[in-house]
Amino acid sequence: MDHASAPDNHWSLGGQIEEYVSAVSGLECAPCEDGSLRVIQKVDGKAINIQYSAITNVIRRSDAEGVEFIQINFDNGTKILLTENLVGFKPASLNGLDLGKLPKVVTTPDILSVFEAIQDALESPNSSSYELSLLKKVYEAILVGAESIGFKLAEERTWLSRLPTSVRKVSA
Repeated sequence: MDHASAPDNHWSLGGQIEEYVSAVSGLECAPCEDGSLRVIQKVDGKAINIQYSAITNVIRRSDAEGVEFIQINFDNGTKILLTENLVGFKPASLNGLDLGKLPKVVTTPDILSVFEAIQDALESPNSSSYELSLLKKVYEAILVGAESIGFKLAEERTWLSRLPTSVRKVSA
């Protein structure tokens, strides 16, 4: 009698993720009672919960330098990458933003980098409203992409409201 079932496969895939995370230095994980695995980035404390039942595939891959990472595919068509230190994800597609000019994979620290670029542009007399608008769209694309895979970023959502109103009025 075959005891293999879809739930068993989900747990096996989850085990592969736990094994990888326990072998890298920049991530931590903890199984949760709700059937998910919490993955925490040590660099910024940001975490996502990965539902075991939503995992369709775990693929071991290597980057151009031969550094191993894993790709996790989910039943809703999304995917994430777990690297030595970070969870990578696709930025969201926004109207008026050419995703071809952005990296295919971004991380939560990129949100801070783009926010700092917005602040720098505000302080520069050479910045245009177009540049500020574009940076704001990039910021939103990364933020929405992160939230779509499960990061909770309520604080980062408020950051733009702390800037002078001239930036907040720039349309996304």
